[in-house]
Amino acid sequence: MTTAREIMTAGAECVGANETVLDAAKKLTELGVGALPICGTDEKLKGMLTDRDIVVKVLGAGKDPAQVKAGDLAQGEAVTIGADDDAEEILRTMSEHKVRRLPVIDGHTLVGIVAQADVARALSDPQVGDLLQALSTD
Repeated sequence: MTTAREIMTAGAECVGANETVLDAAKKLTELGVGALPICGTDEKLKGMLTDRDIVVKVLGAGKDPAQVKAGDLAQGEAVTIGADDDAEEILRTMSEHKVRRLPVIDGHTLVGIVAQADVARALSDPQVGDLLQALSTD
């Protein structure tokens, strides 16, 4: 069975919880990605920050992205997947939590990200179709 480690994008970069949202936006731009894991000073994952979070929760709310900390946008415990978890677990977790990106951890260490596109490339069409349907419904 395919594991998260086999289909993930390795080398995911974090934005520090104490870095500003402006710094995070610059990092998103430089890396050409739509989301970054938020890591604390203890190197543990605090959440995910998306480009949509920046637009809706910061800019749309009239806040200054140079003043808001990335960690302020972390919501509860981050949804993650273990590096050795199989594709069924990836599908279940994405569907259950309605997320399109999952940080992949090995122990407490961030080792990569599994995105919806990674899943689409690795799995059969019916499984991908089921995931897309689950993520598209409320």
